[in-house]
Amino acid sequence: MDAVATLPFDADIADFADFARSRPSIPERAVTKRRRYRTIWISDIHLGTRGCNAHMLIDFLDHVDSDTLYLVGDIIDGWRLKKKFYWPPAHNDVVWRILKRAKRGTRIVYIPGNHDEMFRQFSGLHFGGVEIRRKAIHTTADGRRLLVLHGDEFDAVMLAHRWLAHVGDFLYEMLMRSNHLVNVVRRRLNLPYWSLSKHAKHKVKNAVEFIGRFEEVVAKAAGARGVDGVVCGHIHTAEFRDIDGVEYYNDGDWVEGCTALVEHFDGRMEVLHWADEIAARPGADVTAIAA
Repeated sequence: MDAVATLPFDADIADFADFARSRPSIPERAVTKRRRYRTIWISDIHLGTRGCNAHMLIDFLDHVDSDTLYLVGDIIDGWRLKKKFYWPPAHNDVVWRILKRAKRGTRIVYIPGNHDEMFRQFSGLHFGGVEIRRKAIHTTADGRRLLVLHGDEFDAVMLAHRWLAHVGDFLYEMLMRSNHLVNVVRRRLNLPYWSLSKHAKHKVKNAVEFIGRFEEVVAKAAGARGVDGVVCGHIHTAEFRDIDGVEYYNDGDWVEGCTALVEHFDGRMEVLHWADEIAARPGADVTAIAA
């Protein structure tokens, strides 16, 4: 398979293992000292959409390593791909890097979300070194047990009114297009990446209230399961807080915030804001990565 070929969605999923032997269109960077973590969680990449910040995620994957990598849902946007196929070479390169990690010995756990629910039928199986699960229990270096799931299970809109969720998805796609245009202009002005949609969410009272309720419901459900905390995605809002004695973590997304949750080797947890990391590099070209 060459670098510009699209992923073989009509082929057996096991063919993904062969995909890792291809060459990416964006060569893997030879970073002198890659940062290493015990665990990394990323979610809501939405490959297959124009809103996906694939170039920034590629930069992230080229600068960090971990013993375990959790893909916490909505990695591929099946909803959008069913309507219109969009798959540029950079999206191939993200998949290539993930599968390459599996070949190098990283444990990869993939927990499909609502946008990539077509992979849920493969739960319990391994493909190309990737474990597919509906949920997982992660034990930190200091012994805490964290429930890992996507989070759509606790979205009242998804559960009760699926049609409304699709309407919301359409409106969100419109906002993502606006976000893309804003950042095209910012790149031409030599300005760093900025998320219009993230800014809008924090300004809209109903969105803030929904996020708060979602976090509380997820934390309560995790507490009922007897774990110390929970890691999820789904709402595209990175967060780290204690809710009634339950540790709530959200790893964010790679559409708006471009964030990841990491565990250090002593069990300490941290949210990485990758746009800020890039901007802080000495002499970094912030416009070239957020393409």
